Formats: sequence, C-alpha cells, structure tokens
Amino acid sequence: MTTQATAPPLATGPGLADRILGGWLGRIAGNMLGKPVEQGEVWTRERIDRYLRRAGALPLTDYLPEPTDPADLASLRPEWRSCVRGRIDGSCRDDDVDYAVLGLHLLETHGFGFSTEQVGDLWLMRLPYLQTFTAERAAYRNLANGLKPPLTATYDNPYQEWIGALIRADVHGWTSPGAPRRAASLARRDAVLSHTGNGVYGAMFAAALIAAAFTAPTLRDALETALVVIPASSRLARTVRRVVSLHEAGLSWEECLATLSAETAGLGWIHTVPNAAVLTAGLLYGDGDFTRTLALTVRGGLDTDSNGATAGSVAGVFTGAARIPAQWTEPLRDTVRSAVFGFDGVRISALAERTLRLATAAP
Repeated sequence: MTTQATAPPLATGPGLADRILGGWLGRIAGNMLGKPVEQGEVWTRERIDRYLRRAGALPLTDYLPEPTDPADLASLRPEWRSCVRGRIDGSCRDDDVDYAVLGLHLLETHGFGFSTEQVGDLWLMRLPYLQTFTAERAAYRNLANGLKPPLTATYDNPYQEWIGALIRADVHGWTSPGAPRRAASLARRDAVLSHTGNGVYGAMFAAALIAAAFTAPTLRDALETALVVIPASSRLARTVRRVVSLHEAGLSWEECLATLSAETAGLGWIHTVPNAAVLTAGLLYGDGDFTRTLALTVRGGLDTDSNGATAGSVAGVFTGAARIPAQWTEPLRDTVRSAVFGFDGVRISALAERTLRLATAAP
C-alpha cells in the first residue's frame, strides 16, 4: 500500500489564497473531466475504461480524449465537444459549478448568518429553473408555489437523498479552512432547502472534508475528520468507513468499488451514498496525487461530473493551485461559464479572491 502525499503547510496569506484557488480550479477541472460520461446507467466503470483503452488514454492523465467508436460518440453528453482534450477553451457551464458560484454570492449577500429561506430567495432571483435538476427542481417548484422550508424538501420530492446538496457544499468548506464543524453547519442550513437524511449528511460531509483538507496531514485524516460531523449510524457514514476498511485491507481500487457497488445496489446512480463511495475511493487510492485522484474518481462511474468536481475540490485544496499540473488548468483560460445571473464569464481567479476575503473575514 502506498503512503499518501502530505499537504503543504497552510499559511494565512499567500498559502491560503493558493489553496482556495486550488479548490476552485480543481472543482471546475474535475467537473469537466467527468461531464462527457455523466450517465451512470450507460457509462459504467468498465465502459469508461474501454473508451480510454481504445483511445490509448490509460492511465488517464489529462481530460478525456475524443471518442474513437461511433457507439461511444452517440452515448456521450451533448456538451462533450467542449470538454475533451484539445477542444477546451474555458470551462463549460454546469450546475456543479453554478452552485459554487451561487453559494459564494449567498455568503457575500447575507453573510455567514444566512437562513435557509434566503437560500431559496436567491435561487428564485439568480438561478434559471431549467438549470435545476432532481431535488433542486422539486424544491424550486415548491418555492415558486409558496411553500417554505422544510416543506420545500419533503413535498412531492422523491430525490431527497440524491447528490444535489453535496455538490452545493464546497463554498462552505472553502470559507471555513480548518474548521470542519463550522463548514458542516453552514452546509446543513443550505441543504435542508431541498434534501433530508443522507442527502443532508452528504453536504455536511463534503463541506467538512474540504475544510479539513486545508490542515489535515493526509486525505485519509481529512476523511476521518469529516466523518465526525455526521451520524455514525447513517448509511453514508457506514459506507465511507467501509471504503476506508477495504483500502486498509489492501484490496485494489477495482475490487473495492466492485464490493461497494454490490453493497449499494438499488440506490441508483445519483444517490448520495454510492457516489460517496466512489469519491472516497478516489481520494484514498489517489494517494494525495491530484491527477490520479481525478482520474480514479471519474473512472469510478456513477455521477462522474459531480464526483470529479468534489474530488477535484478536495485535492485542489490539499495540493494548492501551484501544484496542480498545467494540463488541467491552462485550458480553462481562467474563465467560468455560468447560468447564475450576473456571473457568466467571470474569472476563476476573481472568484477565488472573493472567497479568500470571506474566509479571512469569517468569525
């Protein structure tokens, strides 16, 4: 078993700025890596690896190559042309990035004392309805019909434990460096607008994991810290611990994910729990290496762009922007495409600077 790389020391000045920028860059790069194959029922682990093998792209060290098989071409997401190597010119628009942008705007507008109701108000003002999905769309519809939290999460919403709240959690981790409990509390207040149970725990876990990545000596330590903020008896916590135990036992990455796939069968490819297993395995078997972490997480299948985004955020915070290989960052052109009103075309570096101001001003 390899030993995980350790993070650079966290400084309050340039070091913190570099780690926050790393989180933003990692989230966007990981999202774009996974976006072409985002459909877990079609793009299984085995099919993703066949795609890569045919293109001579295993081991995966860069964005996905263009497809070589007509059957693969027909199955990719329609945005694939803007997300494969050699074609990327700035980031693609995606909800996994939109919610990070919206979360930043939330904290800038309402501060760290924001209410769940204010999260909903901001959605209605800044986020187009057709750019929301599953639990978020159900909650948006409930908001528009005059319902208030927590009914927005529970009324006519079969997606309450899906991954949507987890993908909204990053900004709460980025603005709480080294304070995982605080990050989890902020993420919970956001998540209950649309989710319950493991859906909320997923957001708390992700926010705490990112916050812990600023100061933890290894990503294994960050995972252990993040587990403390969610109920130990929850299925999410039990699944994450199961991945850790299989990794410790010396199982290969493939064997670990095959085991977890069987144990979480029936939950669906967008449910929080099986995706948390893929994320945890990517972080542990990635051994602190940014490229390996992104590659293994996306190759793990399920909600590939969401998992890639969260893994990239954690790994980017852990390594810092300066240590992210250039093939991931240079094609992004320091530019974000976003459906959030007023933010399309904003600079990634500007978003990171605004996040740093919040992180250093936090009580």
